[in-house]
Amino acid sequence: METILIVDDQPEILHSLERQLREQYRVLTALNGAAAIDLLRAHETAVILSDQRMPGMTGVEFLARSIEIRPDAVRILITAYADIQASIAAVNQGRIFYYISKPWEPEELDLIVKRAAEQYRLVMENKRLSAELREANRRLEDENRSLKKTLAAGVSLEEVIGNSPRMLRVKKLVSKILDTSTTVLLIGETGTGKEILARAIHSNGCRRDRPFVVQNCGAVPETLLESELFGHVKGSFTGAISDKTGIFELADKGTVFLDEVGDMSSAMQIRLLRVLQEGEIKPVGSAAVRHVDVRILAATHRNLEEEVRTGRFREDLFYRLNVYPVLLPPLRERPEDIQDLAAFFLEKYCSRLKKRMKGVSEEVIRLFRSHSWPGNIREMENEIERAVTLADQDAALTPDLLSPRFHKFTGGAESGTGTGSDLKAEVQGIEKRRILEILERNSGNISKTAAELGLSRQGLHKKLNRYGIQAKNL
Repeated sequence: METILIVDDQPEILHSLERQLREQYRVLTALNGAAAIDLLRAHETAVILSDQRMPGMTGVEFLARSIEIRPDAVRILITAYADIQASIAAVNQGRIFYYISKPWEPEELDLIVKRAAEQYRLVMENKRLSAELREANRRLEDENRSLKKTLAAGVSLEEVIGNSPRMLRVKKLVSKILDTSTTVLLIGETGTGKEILARAIHSNGCRRDRPFVVQNCGAVPETLLESELFGHVKGSFTGAISDKTGIFELADKGTVFLDEVGDMSSAMQIRLLRVLQEGEIKPVGSAAVRHVDVRILAATHRNLEEEVRTGRFREDLFYRLNVYPVLLPPLRERPEDIQDLAAFFLEKYCSRLKKRMKGVSEEVIRLFRSHSWPGNIREMENEIERAVTLADQDAALTPDLLSPRFHKFTGGAESGTGTGSDLKAEVQGIEKRRILEILERNSGNISKTAAELGLSRQGLHKKLNRYGIQAKNL
């Protein structure tokens, strides 16, 4: 219940107003401005009703002074008909919300006071939300600074670029397991930076002083992969002219990063499961079992749960790997990071190719933000390396240096380079990114997102299904 202060030097009017409003509001009364000032200092007040003609201090003078004490209170001036012009001139001075002329109708007064109380509630709600937003931003900045300090120890800040909400969430998840030996499964499309994140986990964790060894499980045949991981003894197969130490043994007390672990054969999955369960390895051609202490970080672009359902991946191995899953968002779903990534890669290849450049043009950033990035960060890096190679000394990175695929939608109908299906795919890509952006901002709230997009809940659900978006995972 809001508090209303009524100020009038005529007791009968004061009591009449109090009787009319006390059922809906907490009512305070004062016979003059000085007494009203004291009440304002003692009580949080939503609405102030003040008569204009009062001895000692006029209503406008009192309302002007009240601003210093209760700046958010909504002010209403009660004035006789003869004082209207003077009162209007003083509206700005007292920040008066409305004025009521004598005599007034009770229904009119009720409506004006109701609107004033609503105005006060809106102002206070806005201030509350603003304060919460400032606090959330402060916490986010603190967390970001903390994460940057943590990751900077072994991997430079530029190698884990991203201040978008989804990347900050990834960094926060990573920070919780840096000083543990927990098995981590990094999930994401090809080129999203899984290896960089794995290096950050190792180089900032409790095994930072021990080896970090990488093996792409999909890059070599199964027979060679077994030898790479577990080693072999001399003569165990044609070409084994000497003993070979495998990756797991080389990384003892350190970390092994198994990229594309979903590409392993069933036989290799069984052998990896043994390492995870017992810490045991057996080199190819050897009967001796060796024990290793390694932390395993695994990565895949595959949906391992689906692979388990279809029988292509062992369920027991999946649960051993999926102890701490971390999902890396594709670049198209984190457009806020595109400018920082572009600047980083420009600096990297300018240094490598010994060129000076004036930065990335706004037009290039616009093209990058509209691109679908099927190759993710790796695609951007390759594109900028190509552009820097082509660029003149002291030039900016401009659209003419980009590959043709970045221009396929910029020529319009006259260029004849785009097809109807291309345009449809581009429009759908933009729509999907817009939906994801607003869902993220609304923490996955369907109703708020639908309202902001101008859709019904049912309409939004159809689009979520069409694009395979699951709001609960945001």
